Amino acid sequence: MCIMEKRRKTSGSPENLPIALKKATTEMMVLHLLRKRPMYTYEMMLAIEEQSEGDIVFNTLYLSIYRLEENGYIREHEKVMSEDNRVRIYFAITDSGSDYLDALIQEYKRYTAALARVLELK
Repeated sequence: MCIMEKRRKTSGSPENLPIALKKATTEMMVLHLLRKRPMYTYEMMLAIEEQSEGDIVFNTLYLSIYRLEENGYIREHEKVMSEDNRVRIYFAITDSGSDYLDALIQEYKRYTAALARVLELK
């Protein structure tokens, strides 16, 4: 399948909007959870799924976790050995991560309000 055929199949499909929205808001969700308390990756995935009532489900958060850590927005808080001998790495938000989250939320609210005006959803 060529690239153009693949794009035609995925572009313009309403089913793809949730995927795009999830990608655009993943960091905001992760930082929001970590602002509440340190968590490990799988725990964050479960919390998002539960709090969204199953509408937002992740197979993995590792790329976002690595990106946030690389940018200094989160840090490793502690490593804990689970009962099944797995190491759980708990992450915590940093001060710059908290500032970044505030900026993300502000921009998200500005954008969604503008979108509502364009779509006349006031």
